[in-house]
Amino acid sequence: FMAAGKVPGKDFLCAAAPGTANAFTFNVDSFAMYKLKDPAAQKAQADLAAAIMSPPFQEVFNLNKGSIPVRLNMPMDKFDDCAKLSSKDFVETAKTGGLVPSAAHGMAISPAAEGAIKDAVSQFWNNDRMSVDAGMKSIASAARNQ
Repeated sequence: FMAAGKVPGKDFLCAAAPGTANAFTFNVDSFAMYKLKDPAAQKAQADLAAAIMSPPFQEVFNLNKGSIPVRLNMPMDKFDDCAKLSSKDFVETAKTGGLVPSAAHGMAISPAAEGAIKDAVSQFWNNDRMSVDAGMKSIASAARNQ
């Protein structure tokens, strides 16, 4: 919508999916660093980490990506209404223990379990003769057996 010039709060709304109150599914960008022995390399890693976590980088990175900063103390005045709501919901949900890592992005389950669940959902979605009960059992079985 943003690329089409649409304005959050005017042309479209941002809202949590029905039935997801008190839960927030998240995904994070990760930067892995190896344990190094060379002090100069260690300093370079620390400098990179400091730069990535700096408020200016977090602002520019997330404004361009369409996400919210990982830093919880960031001013959100340059962000759109959707990002402001998302950030507020994330902070509130973190306080209640309702943060849920994304299963779709490898943060919550193994790739094998993700594949099995996606297969079960796909079978249910594409088979008009499969009952809701059979679909639920198939998905639950896929989740349990991986």
